[in-house]
Amino acid sequence: MRVLVNLLVAVGMLVVVPAGLRLLADPAAEVARRFWPVGAIAGAVSLWLPRGPVATALATIYAIGAALLCAYAVSRPIRPRREWPAEAAVLTALISPAIAASALIAERAGYHLFGFELGVLVLTVAHFHFAGFAAALIAGLQTRIAPGRAADAAALTVPAGTLLVFVGYFTAEAVELAGALVLTAGMWTVGWLIWRYSRTSVPDRLTATLLGVSAAVLAVSMVLAVSWALGEATGLPHPSLAWMAATHGVANALGFAVCGMVGWRRAGAYLAPGRNVR
Repeated sequence: MRVLVNLLVAVGMLVVVPAGLRLLADPAAEVARRFWPVGAIAGAVSLWLPRGPVATALATIYAIGAALLCAYAVSRPIRPRREWPAEAAVLTALISPAIAASALIAERAGYHLFGFELGVLVLTVAHFHFAGFAAALIAGLQTRIAPGRAADAAALTVPAGTLLVFVGYFTAEAVELAGALVLTAGMWTVGWLIWRYSRTSVPDRLTATLLGVSAAVLAVSMVLAVSWALGEATGLPHPSLAWMAATHGVANALGFAVCGMVGWRRAGAYLAPGRNVR
C-alpha cells in the first residue's frame, strides 16, 4: 500500500496542484505558482527516502511551497457576496497543501503528530491533495461553469465535508462519518454538474470524455468513502485501508482529479474573477 500511496501523492504534487493553479489564472498567484515545482519535486523525492533528516528537509521545502499558497490565499481581496461560495472552495483548496505538508514533515521525521500512526499521516497527505485541493477547486469552478444554487451548494458542502472529516480525526468517528456524508453530497453534485456540462456544452470529444470520466468516477468512489466511514463508526464490515487506497484512492486521484484538471484545462475554464469558459 505504501508504494501505491506514494505514487498517488506524487501525482498530486507534480500534476494535480500545478494544473489547478493554472486554472486559477490569477497573476497574484505567480510567485506561488513558480516556486511550486521546486517544492513538489522535493516533496515527491522525500516520499521514497528512508525517514530521517534528509527526507524531512526535502519535505520542509515542499512545505515552503504550501506556505506560499497560504500567503496567496490570505492576500486575496474580499469577494462580492455572490462569489462567497466559490471563494470558500478556493481558499479550502489553497490551504489544503499546508495540512498535507504538516503531515508529511511529521511522517518523514518519524514523529507521531497528534498521536496518529505514521501510516495515517501518509494517507492524510494524499487526502488533502485530492479531497482537499482538487475537489474543492473543481467545486469552486462549477460556480463559473454552471452558476446557480446547485453549484453554490457544492462549493460550500465540499469544503464543509472536508473540514468535518478533518475534525473527526481528532474527535469521534461519528463526526468523520458526518463529514463523509456531507462531502459525498457535495461531490455527487459536482459530478452531476460536470456530467451535464460534458454532455451538452463540449464540442471536443476528448475533452467531453475526460470530463465524463471525472464525473462518473465520483458516483462509485464516494460510495466507498461512505462505506468505510460507516464501518469505522459502527463496527460493520467495511473495506480495509489498503483496499480503499487501491480503489477509492486510485479512482479519485486518476479518474476524478487528473482527468478533471486536464479536461477543464482543455475546455478553457478558469476561476479568475470575471472569466468563464471560452
